[in-house]
Formats: sequence, structure tokens, C-alpha cells
Amino acid sequence: MSIRRIDPGPYLSRAVVCGDFVFLAGLTADDRKQDTAGQTAQILRKIDHYLGEAGTDKSRLLSAQIWLREIGDWATMNEVWKTWIDKANPPARATVEAKLAGPDIRVEIMVTAALR
Repeated sequence: MSIRRIDPGPYLSRAVVCGDFVFLAGLTADDRKQDTAGQTAQILRKIDHYLGEAGTDKSRLLSAQIWLREIGDWATMNEVWKTWIDKANPPARATVEAKLAGPDIRVEIMVTAALR
């Protein structure tokens, strides 16, 4: 079975395609001055990009893991998520509060999707 790595770096690949699946790394916003809604929107655009690079899209999402710096931001993040998600094909999802890699990171999202 072939494995294709998208944007490999020194310690992770942004996405890995293997078999009928694509696994995205945990993604964070580039503009970390944004609030939770702004960071979430940026991350979702990145997810669209990497899913497209892999040959699939958000309608094929299987699972999502979301980490929030503050669980009190759940409703704010979820409003952005609800406008983005393919409502006919929602993934399994978990959202938890976590100490993230930097104090300016409010959200991190990781997804797995099926290829077309």
C-alpha cells in the first residue's frame, strides 16, 4: 500500500494519504491574534486546502478532534464549525479543553477523511 505525505517537515507531515484515507495533522491558525472564531475559520480553510490536495473534501470527513484552550469558547467555535460543516455528512467529533503549544493558540483541529 502506498503512502503519500503532503507538506512533510522535520517532525510531521501536514497530511498523510494511505489507502482510502487521509489523515491531517493538528492544524492551528496562522494569525494567532484572532479570537476563537477567527482562528477556527482559518483552520477550517486550511482543512479544505489539505483535503483538496489529498483528493477529497469535507463531505468525506470521518472524524474530527478539536482542542480548545478554554472550553468556554465551545459555543463560539461551534458557530463557525456549523456554518462550514457538510450538514448531510457530519463526522464523529470530540472537543476537549487542553493546554495548547502556545498561549496565543486558542484552537487546534485534526481530521480524518475518506478519499473519493
